[in-house]
Amino acid sequence: MYIPSAFSETDVQTLLAFIKRYPLGLLISFGQSGLLASPIPFLYRENNGRPMLVSHLARANPHWKDLLDLKECLVVFQGIDGYVTPSWYPSKQTTHKVVPTWNYEMVQIKGVPKVVESTDWLRCLVGDLTDSMEATRKSPWRVDDAPPDFIDSQLRAIVGLEIDITVIQGKWKMSQNRPTDDAKGVVRGLSDPHDPHANLALAQIVSKKNKL
Repeated sequence: MYIPSAFSETDVQTLLAFIKRYPLGLLISFGQSGLLASPIPFLYRENNGRPMLVSHLARANPHWKDLLDLKECLVVFQGIDGYVTPSWYPSKQTTHKVVPTWNYEMVQIKGVPKVVESTDWLRCLVGDLTDSMEATRKSPWRVDDAPPDFIDSQLRAIVGLEIDITVIQGKWKMSQNRPTDDAKGVVRGLSDPHDPHANLALAQIVSKKNKL
């Protein structure tokens, strides 16, 4: 991923918190079947001090078979994003040397994939993944709420995935390369409920990243 220094995020805890907040990652690989991409939810784990991502794929998804022979894959996590119009920049009125752009936050991970077919491992994974997603609910649903024979049949329909992380990169492109007045203009524009490109959540991140 191309990351100009102004947009680079290297704090590991920030990156891991981002993955927890946006767990749906796009798994990308290139193998015998060519270029494949599968959107699947991930959890971060450490195994004997080794950082890794864990997830599962449908057994009917041929992607997992390609992973058996691969030494590297890529997972992309995408957060909040939005269009930035030059009309928000005060500098537009003076120089007119401005162009549209797009602000976004993203984490990319490279790693070594390993397919796991152990039923016990899969049962633990789906339990942990479910508990993570249900944690904020008043009455969390748990895997044990479903009939055991039904869960067994569901586990037979999936395969597990471990990805030993080799590279983790973060990019927060939030107008940090613009003059302060332009960054403030972006925040005002994104915060304007009457603007067709309003995005309050994005405005808050732009403000924080530019210390406005």
